[in-house]
Amino acid sequence: MKRLLWLWLWLLPGTLLASEFIVLTKGEHQLLAEVALTPSQRSQGLMWRTEMPENGGMLFILDPQSRQCFWMRNTYIPLTLVFLDQDFRILQFNDMTPLSDELHCAEQLASFALETHQGWFSQRNIAVGSRLEASLP
Repeated sequence: MKRLLWLWLWLLPGTLLASEFIVLTKGEHQLLAEVALTPSQRSQGLMWRTEMPENGGMLFILDPQSRQCFWMRNTYIPLTLVFLDQDFRILQFNDMTPLSDELHCAEQLASFALETHQGWFSQRNIAVGSRLEASLP
């Protein structure tokens, strides 16, 4: 099921509406993440936004063959960047400072990156190695 969802997310972005979402769950904790589908959405990310729902975030589909980096240019919300493998297993966390050009790079190849409110995972005791369940809303 997870591989089918991953394949769906990877192959169909050009045919989906620009505001698609995915639900990511660990135990009783749930995030509703906007999926950055278009090149424009991927490059803009959460820039210019001043608020985001408490249990919200943005999921980026990455090229798993290259090491990806993110920054916080023009991003006002303190975020935690989470790199995930193809099974939605957490590979690493990076807390990012608003309005910073500091690069935060994946330490290993990742299939997804997820931006959430800074501390969202640590406040819920969700650690590296945990696997998130992914489903469509």
